[in-house]
Amino acid sequence: MTEPLERVPVPDSRDVVLRLRDASLGFGDRTLWSGLDLDVHAGEFVAVLGPNGSGKTSLLRTILGQQHLDSGEIAFEGHPVRRGDRRIGYIPQQKLIPAGTPMRARDLVALGVNGHRWGLPLPRRSDREQVDRLIDSVGARRYADTAVGSLSGGEQQRLRVAQALAGDPALLLCDEPLLSLDLQHQRGVSELIDRRRREHGSAVVFVTHDVNPVLGMVDRVLYLAGGRFRTGTPDEVLRSDVLTDLYGTPVDVIRSRGRIVVVGIPDAETHDHHIHTRTEHPEPAA
Repeated sequence: MTEPLERVPVPDSRDVVLRLRDASLGFGDRTLWSGLDLDVHAGEFVAVLGPNGSGKTSLLRTILGQQHLDSGEIAFEGHPVRRGDRRIGYIPQQKLIPAGTPMRARDLVALGVNGHRWGLPLPRRSDREQVDRLIDSVGARRYADTAVGSLSGGEQQRLRVAQALAGDPALLLCDEPLLSLDLQHQRGVSELIDRRRREHGSAVVFVTHDVNPVLGMVDRVLYLAGGRFRTGTPDEVLRSDVLTDLYGTPVDVIRSRGRIVVVGIPDAETHDHHIHTRTEHPEPAA
């Protein structure tokens, strides 16, 4: 296991990879978020927090070009976002691949290398070499030829990280990638993501319910709730007064031994950034 890397502040002078201006998105007559201005710089780690249905996953879908804003603008590397952009990597929630699936670990990674091409992928030496490099980059060499369905959730998630890196992404979108993983695999997967942005300058937008596994990596937080939002460093946003104002009701932020617990959010539902085991319900699509 590699040691956590020391967090280095990201200067505003770095290139803006992702830009949203006065962006709004809703579902029916409900506003998910509106008036959102956000610049994500190269090498920056932005955590997106908020309760179920606040528009976190919808934000990722918008960046991926799968969903359109109701108003405002969104651009990736200075151009309007488009669906299927190889320079945007995506790591989904961890979902176990069933045992007996006729696929090796390297086959799963190979989908990120040649899965976007039309027709039956023909084996190429350059593709095989790239798959080997990606497997090595996430520490999966020892099980590269193992049936993917026999691997643990953490091992499978490492392969999804490798798959997401196949297009050499300038932006890495992570949708609850640590969900259902034990603490050891949470640390391993989050360190892979953090190492990528430090060594290659990829920006990271990381949706999560539990910020604690990545708290030492986060440069800024985007907190979505009730159609409103707040942005800033973790210390600026994850405070009782800020979240009380955001929710419009008393909210307590408790810090204990370097961990954060948020309690008292509406609907009698504790939003816990310390130990959170609920599975997020799918958010509405526009």
